[in-house]
Amino acid sequence: MRRRELLSLLGLTAARKGISAVTSPLQSLGDWLRADAASRKHGLEACLDRIRQMDASIHAWVQVQPQPSIAAGQLSGIPLGVKDIIEAENLVTEYGSPIYRGRQSTGDAAIVKKIRSLGAIVMGKTQTAAFAYRTPAPTRNPRNLEHTPGGSSSGSAAAVAAGMVPFALGTQTLGSVLRPASYCGVTGFKPSYGWFSTDGVLPFAKSLDTLGLFTNTPADMIELWESLGNARGRDEDFAVGSLDPLPEVEPEMAKAFQSAISWLRGHGISVQTVRITEMLDKLKEEASLVMFYEGARFHKQRFEQYGDQLKDLADLVREGLQISDKRYQEALSLIAQSKQQISSLFKTTPVILTPAATGPAPLGLASTGDSRMNSPWTALGTPAISIPMPVSGGLPLGLQLAAEQGQEERVLHAAKRLAAIFGPSA
Repeated sequence: MRRRELLSLLGLTAARKGISAVTSPLQSLGDWLRADAASRKHGLEACLDRIRQMDASIHAWVQVQPQPSIAAGQLSGIPLGVKDIIEAENLVTEYGSPIYRGRQSTGDAAIVKKIRSLGAIVMGKTQTAAFAYRTPAPTRNPRNLEHTPGGSSSGSAAAVAAGMVPFALGTQTLGSVLRPASYCGVTGFKPSYGWFSTDGVLPFAKSLDTLGLFTNTPADMIELWESLGNARGRDEDFAVGSLDPLPEVEPEMAKAFQSAISWLRGHGISVQTVRITEMLDKLKEEASLVMFYEGARFHKQRFEQYGDQLKDLADLVREGLQISDKRYQEALSLIAQSKQQISSLFKTTPVILTPAATGPAPLGLASTGDSRMNSPWTALGTPAISIPMPVSGGLPLGLQLAAEQGQEERVLHAAKRLAAIFGPSA
C-alpha cells in the first residue's frame, strides 16, 4: 500500500513529508477520561496500530510492550509513553546509550508508580538523547521527517504529536520538555521544581532536573493535571507580560511571536511590556554552568569507565570538572537573586510570555536545538508551558508561558485561555 493511501486509511494527511496531529478515535484526553472501558480498549488498539504503521519512519520508541493496569483509577486503560531515563518495571531503561542496551529497569520510578496506581497503561519507553544530553536520538519530527523533534525528550514529544499516545512523560534540565513541544506542535508542561519526585529518574543536574508532561492541548494538560490528584484551578483575569526587546530568535519566531501578542491584545488580553531580557540572558549562562558542574560530577565515574564512548557527555565531564566550586557558588547566588527579582515582577504581571524556542525545528538530526528560551525558567524553578502559536504553513512554533513558583493552575488555565483565542489554526 502506498504511503498516501495508508495515511488516508488512518484519517491523516501528508504534511511536508510529515504526519498531521490526528489521534485515536478518542480525540482528546478528555474523551479518554469520559469514555467507557470498551471505548478505552478500542482507543488503545488504535494507538498500537498507529505505532505499528508509523514508527518505522518516526522512531519515537525504544520498546513497545504495553503493561497491564495494576489498579482501577481515573486513568484506567489510558496509554502513555515514558522517557527512557525513567525507570519502569518489566521494561528496559537504556538511557539512550548503546552502552546500556538491554538494561532492564530496577522497578518503577515514583512518577510511574503514581500513574500506574491510577490505572494507566505504560505503552513502552520513548527515545531520549543519550543520558538526556546532546547526542541525538534517532527520532524524527512527525510534522516533517527531515527535521529534529528536539531533545532530550525526543520520543515523548514525537509520540504525542503523531497520535501514538494521548500523553507522555519527559524530563527537563534546561529545555528538554518545552523545546520539543514547540518543535512538534504539542503542549509541554514543566511544573515547579520539585513538584514531582525524581526518584527513579537518571539524574543530570540535581538543582535543575524537573519532570514534565506532554499532551496535545492545554485543555488536555489540565485534564491530566487534575487526574494526577492536583488541585482544580480556575480561569481568572490576569495581566500578561511580554518581553521587550526579544532575545536572539530567528525571524520566523520573532514574527509569529509579535503577531500572537497583537492577536491577544485584539481579543482583550492585557499585555504589558516587561524588560527582563538581560536577566534571562544571564540566567541562561548560569543555568548552563550549573548543569556542567553538577553533571560532570554525577557522571565522573561513568566517564572514568567508558571515556569517549559517552560521546558528547564525555566532553561535558571534561569541561565541567574545570569549573571551580567558587564559580559554581556564584552561579547559584545569581540564580537566587533573580528568583527574588522575578517574584516581584509576577506580582504585577502574573503570567509572562516568551517564545518557546529560538525558531522552528532545525533541519536534520545532528542537533536537538537551542535551549536558551527555556533554561532561565528551569533555573528559576517556575512552572512553564509551551503551546502552539498560529502559523501560516511551515513548521510549528511554540509560545511559552511562565508563572510564579507554585502557580501551576494559573499557568495552565492561562494557556487554555490563550489557546482558545488562537483557535484551531494554532
